[in-house]
Amino acid sequence: MKAVKVMATVDERGQLALDRPLMADRNSRVEVIVLIPEPSEIEEEEQSKAAILQDFRQAWHEAMTGQTIPVAQIWEGIEDV
Repeated sequence: MKAVKVMATVDERGQLALDRPLMADRNSRVEVIVLIPEPSEIEEEEQSKAAILQDFRQAWHEAMTGQTIPVAQIWEGIEDV
């Protein structure tokens, strides 16, 4: 058996709508395993994305305002570790 991972959406009738077509033989039967994230997992993922975006914005601001450290200075002392 071959595994294929594809994302899908559950519609209002409870049916799956795949994000992209499956590359499989037409009219063949498949076994489907549905992984449904828990609400806490979705919330953690959204918080993680928000944190990454905030970190990027801070780094971009620092870069644009000249608040940078030369790479050579960052590596000083690391070779001794």
